[in-house]
Amino acid sequence: MWQALAEQISAELQCDFKVEQKHQLSTHSGNMLYHLKGQELEFFVKLNQREVLDSFDTEALSIGALTQRQCVRLPKVICAGQTLDKSFLVLEYLPMTNAHPYGWQALGHQLAFLHQADDQAMYGFDWDNYLSATMQPNQWQANWSTFFSEQRIGWLLQLLAEQHQEFGDIDKIVERVRQQLHGHQPKPALLHGELVRGNIGFLSEVPVLFDPASYFGDRETDLAYSQMFDPLPDSFFNAYNQVYPLDSNYEDRKDLYNLYHLLHHAYIRGGRYSWQARDLIRQRLL
Repeated sequence: MWQALAEQISAELQCDFKVEQKHQLSTHSGNMLYHLKGQELEFFVKLNQREVLDSFDTEALSIGALTQRQCVRLPKVICAGQTLDKSFLVLEYLPMTNAHPYGWQALGHQLAFLHQADDQAMYGFDWDNYLSATMQPNQWQANWSTFFSEQRIGWLLQLLAEQHQEFGDIDKIVERVRQQLHGHQPKPALLHGELVRGNIGFLSEVPVLFDPASYFGDRETDLAYSQMFDPLPDSFFNAYNQVYPLDSNYEDRKDLYNLYHLLHHAYIRGGRYSWQARDLIRQRLL
């Protein structure tokens, strides 16, 4: 397998790359992660079963879309493909740290610039992608309340129902979400889509984002998720608001937007996340 992967890296870079060292990295995801070295080159590699290739392909497309805006650093995509028994995504290797005292402020500024960068008129994306390993539909929609209620909340409620996890009448919940967002038609922003500490690193003070699940949507969804479990520091939010101040009603929508991620955690982990999602739905939507 490693020989086949090295050959694909060599073909992409037009060089003769051979794996001289490989080190498996720890992860909480379903992927296997490796740091490869050879001929003074270093790469970060994700491996999974062959059927996961679509997830790697769409991640590469999201990285490309975000990189094209030239607002925030992301690892360069080298190649994605398959061996006989695995799919893979190869990225440049960046020796990152988890935090930097000035890096959070820089990230706040850069994310605000990213959210301002486009003049997109609709919500969605040119392709469906994945939130972790869960399919995320992105069909273009002109109305934000319809997009979020149907393709985010309604979609996950349907997946949960297939697991026999019930949260109430799906049509009723979707309609209540739509009503609560009625009249809120924000400027579509290109989102990271899964903005949490685990997907942020720093090259000295330079912020780096990775593992995106991008689409055009309300910028508040990025900010809401970044405050959900292990909130990003105040310096990040203060810097963001210096460039692109949040609407005064953001706090009212934050829990509604994070219901999407709470339902996703209920789908992949169940347990307390299911209980928390039910409580939030009862409080806000029933």
